[in-house]
Amino acid sequence: MAKEKKKYTDKICFALIVLIFFVVCMIQAPISGAVGSLWSLLPPIVAIGLALITKEVYSSLFIGVITGGVIYSIATDGGFEGVLNVIIKDGLTGNLSDPYNVGILIFLVVLGIIVVLMNKAGGSRAYGEWAVKHIKSRGGACFSTFLLGVLIFVDDYFNCLTVGSVMRPVTDKYKISRAKLAYFIDATAAPVCIIAPISSWAAAVSGTVDGVNGIKLFISTIPYNLYALLTLVMVTFLCFNDIDYGPMKAIEARAKEGDLFDPMLRVNAEDVPSIGLHGSVLDLILPVIILIVCCITGMIYTGGIFSGETFVNAFANCDAAYGLSMGSIFALILIIIYFLIRRTLTFHQMMESVVDGFKQMVPAIMILTFAWTLKTMTNLLEAGAFVSGLVANAMTIKMLLPVILFAVAIGLSFATGTSWGTFGILIPIVTNVFAAELSTASETGNIPAIVVICISACLAGAVCGDHCSPISDTTIMASTGAQCDHVTHVSTQLPYAFTVAGVCAVGYIIAGFVQNAVAVLGISVAAMLAVLFAVKYMSGKKTQNSTAEK
Repeated sequence: MAKEKKKYTDKICFALIVLIFFVVCMIQAPISGAVGSLWSLLPPIVAIGLALITKEVYSSLFIGVITGGVIYSIATDGGFEGVLNVIIKDGLTGNLSDPYNVGILIFLVVLGIIVVLMNKAGGSRAYGEWAVKHIKSRGGACFSTFLLGVLIFVDDYFNCLTVGSVMRPVTDKYKISRAKLAYFIDATAAPVCIIAPISSWAAAVSGTVDGVNGIKLFISTIPYNLYALLTLVMVTFLCFNDIDYGPMKAIEARAKEGDLFDPMLRVNAEDVPSIGLHGSVLDLILPVIILIVCCITGMIYTGGIFSGETFVNAFANCDAAYGLSMGSIFALILIIIYFLIRRTLTFHQMMESVVDGFKQMVPAIMILTFAWTLKTMTNLLEAGAFVSGLVANAMTIKMLLPVILFAVAIGLSFATGTSWGTFGILIPIVTNVFAAELSTASETGNIPAIVVICISACLAGAVCGDHCSPISDTTIMASTGAQCDHVTHVSTQLPYAFTVAGVCAVGYIIAGFVQNAVAVLGISVAAMLAVLFAVKYMSGKKTQNSTAEK
């Protein structure tokens, strides 16, 4: 009864928030002038709010898409036909025919097939048994997940799906919930990629600034990228301290009793393809190595490694979607040949795995399709231009600029579900504000500290918002890799992400005045650890009080 009352209250609160937002939008601009106004943020607010309240992601995203289509059609006098055109032609059809998006979907499906092959061959079971013998605790299982996520730093999509596939048997053995696994995956995907000089993210960032060495600038931002660094600190702390808070606490308590899946996913979990009983650890390790090598080779191939480019430049210029899809298909062929030689699976069983692998990825494909379409709606409504205008007007106090940029980047990334799009919008604004300083830097080679801090704040906020957003590609991939219900993953990791974001905000206020990487990072890490120890103390105290009451 209490739960039903809470859901009813949540719906009323959400309806009031949307109503107030609607009134503010009307005051700011009539709906006929919605493009480039506050109206542009309404579709993601509707989609995200409904998803968190109803726990049903497909319909929530689609309602958000419809909201965006209606607003855009009214603003452009498109009528009913305009609504259909923008949703179906520009949105769904446009995104499903986009070469980059198709490349990601191919990679997703092929990886699902490879996972099913490894399961049917018995590789996952064998690796789980091996891990139980060598990994002696829940903390060890968590840290192994974290370590693997750090090692696979070349691309966040590849990171999420590979780490999830490899570590599920291990975390299952130690009764770690799929929601906790999804958090560890998500917390070591984008945060690791955004501080790795050799990654698809480094390439994206380095291409947003003209007039200076992009890779050099990216490396300069690493010590000030507080969200990424403090997230890694938090994950390491959680690995070795068995504490949880927020919705994750109840889910982890059930997991320790053997219920790894949340109620939303329990039925689906029974439909997972059968696991082989006669495989070896090699049947998991070798396919993963083949996949990693082929995907990295595919990425640097698209960047021109075989045309004389250096390894770093090849990564900087790569087409990640094309490289990942090409590499994964080539890896799949080699893995099929390997299993045929090993006689672990018959050819008929492997062809069945193709269908099973595709079926496993259907939920992720649907969520990604709707999320991409929702991003199209926000792009057509020029949400980025609206936010960039707000930021430009808030840049009078340069000392507070880092924390302002951090907050704005979180909001924009959360609403649009794209970190790349967020820093692609905000970094050019920063470079315009500091045009004189960057002009001098291009001559001397020394980039002013305040410029580096502001760009770092953009990157950190973009990753934070992306980490929290239900419509983020990386968040969707993390829940897919962990085989966790998507809304459950989002709701359980939000308190953790907000904890880090709060400490980061303080760090960026200090950074605006101190402008010293060692001092800022040292103070921020100390503050993060202080908060975590306080949470641990409070969690232990609550547990003692609960035990005493019983």
